[in-house]
Amino acid sequence: MSEHAVVIAGGGPTGMMLAAELTLAGTDVLIVERRPSFKLESSRSRGLHSRTIEVLDQRGVVDRFLAEGKAMQVQAFAGVPMDISDFPTRHNYGMALLQSHFERILAGWLDELGVPFLRERQVTGFTQDDSGVDVTLSDGTSLRAQFLVGCDGGRSAVRKATGIEFAGWDPTTRWIIAEVEMEEKPEFGLRGGGGIGPAEEGRVGVTLIVPDLDSTDEPTLQDVRDALIRADGKDYGVHSPHSISSFTDMTRQAVAYRSGRVLLAGDAAHVHAPMGGQGLNIGVQDSVNLGWKLAQVVTGTSPVSLLDTYHAERHPVAARVLQNTMAQRAVGANDERTIALRAILAEVLTMDQPRKHIAAMISGLDVAYDLGEGHPLLGRRMPDLDLVIANSTVRVYELLHGAKPVLLNFGEAGGLDIAPWADRVQLVDASYAGAWELPVVGEVAAPSAVLIRPDGHVAWVGEGSDAGLRDALTTWFGSPGGG
Repeated sequence: MSEHAVVIAGGGPTGMMLAAELTLAGTDVLIVERRPSFKLESSRSRGLHSRTIEVLDQRGVVDRFLAEGKAMQVQAFAGVPMDISDFPTRHNYGMALLQSHFERILAGWLDELGVPFLRERQVTGFTQDDSGVDVTLSDGTSLRAQFLVGCDGGRSAVRKATGIEFAGWDPTTRWIIAEVEMEEKPEFGLRGGGGIGPAEEGRVGVTLIVPDLDSTDEPTLQDVRDALIRADGKDYGVHSPHSISSFTDMTRQAVAYRSGRVLLAGDAAHVHAPMGGQGLNIGVQDSVNLGWKLAQVVTGTSPVSLLDTYHAERHPVAARVLQNTMAQRAVGANDERTIALRAILAEVLTMDQPRKHIAAMISGLDVAYDLGEGHPLLGRRMPDLDLVIANSTVRVYELLHGAKPVLLNFGEAGGLDIAPWADRVQLVDASYAGAWELPVVGEVAAPSAVLIRPDGHVAWVGEGSDAGLRDALTTWFGSPGGG
């Protein structure tokens, strides 16, 4: 039986990002994926939000994605666009990039990291004990792992086998989504709770509501024709489908993200309507939160209780996404009253504070983990400042490329002693003369020191002393001298 520290069920964006995080932390990992390659049957997600772009920047690979994607303002709430070009981030935009390309680029990075895939197989079940998990695969073989992570989508076999409740709401609407060719070009734009727009290689993308909510049949080209006729009164001579699928607004979330040595991430932990394009993004961010914690538990640096912070931090983030996608669905109807409501909402979102509040939520820039009372930076993403270190300019995110925590000291050089954690935490004496500014919050007081976790969130803030620093180091990076 093959043995690994971590087995990941599912090699989509969430699973691949988690594998990269674990590998950077020196942890043995194996991805089990049903597809023969990273290629997708359809494009699925169509873009990245600002915080995901920042995460990729933290790992030093963002340029690969920017080279193929298109930087643009992608934030919208119920069809109302929101510009974040005035946000205090180096990446004050989104990126138009099809999931098929995102996965291809990500897979190239994993090849460089040496992450192994076991393809054309699926995790079908498992049994766990005090020391690990025996994982059963669809070909009848088994694996042994210290931990199993289900990144296997909304119908997750891993989640079902744990018995974790997938609480939420049944679907109210079904959409058909297709990439097709047409003899006659339609007018691009929104209509009837969906829309028609350009796709790759001259094809047309169609996303339209269909009447049969409970259908379990795979949609066909005839279903696309029927949807177009319902929306526009004609089918535009649609032909040669590249992909056809369907989705609903089912909204559910796992009540727990962990059961013993089994964890859930991405769509396996939460599903919702794709309003605002948030699903892929929060899945990737789940992985960046979980990866370093799981690696520290595997190596014995931290106790298994550190994994409880994964649920505590990420469950509220997904719950908020479920809430905002349901709200967007509610104001997306086409009756006259809802259209009037949407018009008022569009007016409100032209105002600075409402726009900043909602746009930061959609883009992921407002995520603040509850790490207790203190400086406004505590629990939030660290700004990517241009620091002066040893007479050179270095960006904060450059210091995070290796997925290792960083303690930035802005006070007297040598003023902070973290010798017991020196093998785990980078101590950097730096200076920064500019303003400290956070999305929505605005300008905040300059700290004397900042402890940054591998996921880029601030774990401790010094305000003229090292009070609380040892406790924070122990909480997040293990006991003194441990590891």
